[in-house]
Amino acid sequence: MFCYQCQETAKGTGCTIAGVCGKKENTANLQDLLVFALKGLAETAVEAQKQGRLDNATGLFICQGLFATITNANFDDSRITALIKEAFAKRDILKLSIGFTSHHDCVTWNGSEAEFAAKAKEVGVLSQPNEDVRSLRELLIYGLKGMAAYTEHAAMLGFEKKEIYEFMVSALASTTQELTVDEMIAQVLKCGEVAVTAMALLDEANTTKYGNPEITRVNIGVRNNPGILISGHDLHDMEDLLEQTTGTGVDVYTHSEMLPANYYPAFKKYPHFVGNYGNAWWQQDKEFASFNGPILMTTNCIVPVKDAYKDRIYTTGMAGWPGAVHIPERQQAGRKDFSAIIAQAKTCQPPVEIEKGEIVGGFAHHQVMALADKVVEAVKSGAIKRFVVMAGCDGRHTGRNYYTEVAKELPKDTVILTAGCAKYRYNKLELGDIGGIPRVLDAGQCNDSYSLAYIALQLKQVFGLEDINDLPISYDIAWYEQKAVVVLLALLYLGVKHIRLGPTLPGFLSPNVAKVLVENFDIKPIGTVADDVAAIMAGN
Repeated sequence: MFCYQCQETAKGTGCTIAGVCGKKENTANLQDLLVFALKGLAETAVEAQKQGRLDNATGLFICQGLFATITNANFDDSRITALIKEAFAKRDILKLSIGFTSHHDCVTWNGSEAEFAAKAKEVGVLSQPNEDVRSLRELLIYGLKGMAAYTEHAAMLGFEKKEIYEFMVSALASTTQELTVDEMIAQVLKCGEVAVTAMALLDEANTTKYGNPEITRVNIGVRNNPGILISGHDLHDMEDLLEQTTGTGVDVYTHSEMLPANYYPAFKKYPHFVGNYGNAWWQQDKEFASFNGPILMTTNCIVPVKDAYKDRIYTTGMAGWPGAVHIPERQQAGRKDFSAIIAQAKTCQPPVEIEKGEIVGGFAHHQVMALADKVVEAVKSGAIKRFVVMAGCDGRHTGRNYYTEVAKELPKDTVILTAGCAKYRYNKLELGDIGGIPRVLDAGQCNDSYSLAYIALQLKQVFGLEDINDLPISYDIAWYEQKAVVVLLALLYLGVKHIRLGPTLPGFLSPNVAKVLVENFDIKPIGTVADDVAAIMAGN
């Protein structure tokens, strides 16, 4: 195996024996084969698009296949194999329907079951020998994986845009073609542009369905009823679970990236929706054990399951773990059936309390812009000297303590804008407020990163600035997986420069590709806390 798509990849260069994430060699190879099969389907879909015969169903399937290969999403070899077979079948049916033939291997190969394992070892990342071509292709593929997650979530709520699917199909197919370096860079930047569209679509889907997030004090303690813990990102699953647990005597708690569900008005009507339990995804082994009740993983981020809770963890959507019960998709406009989870919950003890208190969130763009006059006045008066975007991912890397220390050391006239699970490094610190404005403004999930871009663009207009980089905003981003990659590409498309990226730079950036990003966008690695805080306050 060879995998270097996440921040924790071994030695910063690539996992070759087993993934730091817990992924085994066979699983890694099957995921490579799934991406390979999706490329073949994408090439055929490009031809269908030329004939005006590309449907949304093909685009959505490609999204779901890519989503299944995101870090910590799906470890179930049987389900990945099923997706591979489905991709090849869809490709062949589409080829026949449009009369398309190609001599390219990733379109014409149709191996037997026995050939799967051997073929998987031939089509991985290192099958491209040129380091820079490999780097640019993988950067684009990882961006597409992130975009796939946002697009799939929106589609589950009934929101789709054909142009997003069309780009994803053509971009994925482009990774099988011999392009110039400039053409590959153009594809990467185009990915950032379409990512903004995809994130805006998901924002529209979530807020249309569940209302605009609002300032909320979220309980982090527990009650005495049995509970179900829901993790991941899928708000439609959240809705189905809350509806089906109503009146059952079973409470519902969010975990990790599902925390922002507490901010939506539509979910506040459920009296058995208690609050949030635990912290970021990488601490789930201990927190799932102490929760006592069933756990529902709706998306990434699942880690190798421990014996303490292996008989009460469920997956759904594109998430998967071998041996875990998987909840099937909805049939047409129906709901997922969570009755098995609810029945088990009734037999479990209440959660063990691991902390008490509240945390404040709900500062998505609608809420922040409602406070715009107050924010602008605070900036003009000097009460707020700088905003620091510390969004992104959390992880096990000890270097991530940097973000906690930065939050502590930033002057009291700074405001932290955040989204994603990176916030767990500082969202429980007592950092105070500025004239009633909390110093940590949580916009929501990594899926809600659009809010931070929207806020910056609106402030640019309010202050009458020509360049987004003239705003008193600095970017100190933590990354882990591929959704963070596509958010980075979106920021680059919007013209944001001088981004600090940590705790390490991506292993998939070759020296030459990294040089291009540094020279064109001034992307830089994080440094020491003292040096970076000083530079941030100086606007550097």
